[in-house]
Amino acid sequence: MDDGISSFWGPVTSTTECCEKNYAHSSYIAEFFNTISNIPCVLLALIGLINALRQRFEKRFSVLHISNMILAIGSMFFHATLQRVQQQSDETPMVWEMLLYMYILYSPDWHYRSTMPTFLFLYGAGFAIVHSVIRFGIGFKVHYVILCLLCIPRMYKYYIHTQDVSAKRLAKLYVATLFIGGLCWLSDRLFCEKISSWPINPQGHAWWHLFMGLNSYFANTFLMFCRAQQRQWAPKVVYFMGILPYVKIEKPKAQ
Repeated sequence: MDDGISSFWGPVTSTTECCEKNYAHSSYIAEFFNTISNIPCVLLALIGLINALRQRFEKRFSVLHISNMILAIGSMFFHATLQRVQQQSDETPMVWEMLLYMYILYSPDWHYRSTMPTFLFLYGAGFAIVHSVIRFGIGFKVHYVILCLLCIPRMYKYYIHTQDVSAKRLAKLYVATLFIGGLCWLSDRLFCEKISSWPINPQGHAWWHLFMGLNSYFANTFLMFCRAQQRQWAPKVVYFMGILPYVKIEKPKAQ
């Protein structure tokens, strides 16, 4: 929502804006709350990365956590500037991240090991090139939702084949944060005109960032548990300071 105030970054060139008054707190940050709300997402991804490295999980999980960090940082740049080039730094990593999830979810049962990563890499590179030339609007959102939907059947399969109560709770938290975050995003998009007249803006898009940061963390932790089960690493869900869940494993000495 642009109110015409001059800014360090110049006129808005992005194809989408959220229901937050531009440059209300700083001439260097277009959407203040939508920018800083990505900080917890970076921290959660960093915690996940440290755990993956410390316990020597497969590199795919380190790459996944790093992709979460890149996405959150790209989102910070986009909401801080509202420039088209920074919009790409937000949207392109969103697609890359979903391609990584597809690889992690489906690769254990894929018989031709090189075909899937090769196809997904070429698809991601092709999308980045096309996205740098074409301005996607609703098409990007439809494309992203389709990628998300392709992951759901496999996530459900993992859920029903997991007997551990704590791991199932991670999957439920994943669904809950996705649902609540989605409501926040929709309310910010659909009721912006009404919200703008309120004394205090609830900052629905900023809450979307926070819930999606938690959503990614819960998804990653659940998938790490499932993969550790496949590798027979005796995984169990433990809690840091009794709050934040993570997966602890015991690899056989041969590994």
